[in-house]
Amino acid sequence: MALDGWKERLFRQYLYWICRPARLKRKLSALVKERRPAPPVEGRRLKAAALQVKIRLFKEPLDYAAEMHRRVAEAAAAGAQLVAFPEDNNLPLLGFLPGLEEVGETLSDGEPEAPPIAAGAPEITVAEVIRYAGPVMAPFLETLYSSLAASYGIYLMAGSFLLPDGERVVNRAFLYGPDGKLIGTQDKVHLMPIEVEWGISAGREFNLFETAAGKIAAPVCMDATFFETFRILELQGAEIVIIPIANPEPYNYWLALRGIWPRVQECPVYGIKSALVGKLLGFEFTGRAGIFAPAELTPGGSGVLAEVESPEEEGMAVAEMDLEALQELRRDHPWRDSNPVLYRRYFPHIYSVLEESQRFEEAAGD
Repeated sequence: MALDGWKERLFRQYLYWICRPARLKRKLSALVKERRPAPPVEGRRLKAAALQVKIRLFKEPLDYAAEMHRRVAEAAAAGAQLVAFPEDNNLPLLGFLPGLEEVGETLSDGEPEAPPIAAGAPEITVAEVIRYAGPVMAPFLETLYSSLAASYGIYLMAGSFLLPDGERVVNRAFLYGPDGKLIGTQDKVHLMPIEVEWGISAGREFNLFETAAGKIAAPVCMDATFFETFRILELQGAEIVIIPIANPEPYNYWLALRGIWPRVQECPVYGIKSALVGKLLGFEFTGRAGIFAPAELTPGGSGVLAEVESPEEEGMAVAEMDLEALQELRRDHPWRDSNPVLYRRYFPHIYSVLEESQRFEEAAGD
């Protein structure tokens, strides 16, 4: 797929042409004629939809747009005022790159290796692919998800996208408001080893977004594996934490418990997990999208308000969240942290030792 000179420029112009916002807007105008807008958020209650999306490649960007519209329309019809897409939600758009689909089919058929690269051709990294395709995808994605949020009057967490940011490539989640305006973004802070191999750069901070629907955060996938993520966000005032995931492993109930469910119990917030599932380019993505709450706020004390049954197929979990009940629970919780002096004594030293150890390992690696 390596291109150079005029061929590269010509192909890039072609990609810009098929992804141009004006073309996308005409498509969306035709799709949303009979839309059913979600009811506006009133008071401290809102209904959320966590989407489970089955991944596939799209050669035609407008087909991807139509599929994303279908999922938003279904969620809005169910009364959802907040809709969440999964991690790596722009990967299906890479189908517009020639040869990528064939590589995926070869790997899915069980071939041990991808088709051979031409002799002398340089190896292409994931980060390089994203740097090439990202400038084309970015305006297309912005137009698509901004328009969908405005058309249906919803808060829309568009999922996370692998995109270039200057010299870096990041895994970035996007949150849009009911007016279609971008509320904010969140870069993935804890990377998987394979993302490091791909050349993805980790984020440097957690962001909190104050909206009429509550105080929302959207850390990405592995960020939910670590207690500190939710503790930091809870102390900043987060009420709803959305976790888009794309787990590249067979589903295991016990492994899944390293994620959002225990974090919601440890740090009382509402949790929304959206999931990418299916097989692509030799990876098998699994997960169960769901909406979670502290056990005290769920029927039977399960901590689960709604969850997709299958870890491998498309689905949607819809549930109502009561933010006033959450605040009451926080005020009267029977086992909230009560010894901050202890934490101040230990944490600064512990993290300084950890940072020093990491610097030593990096130096040794060099």
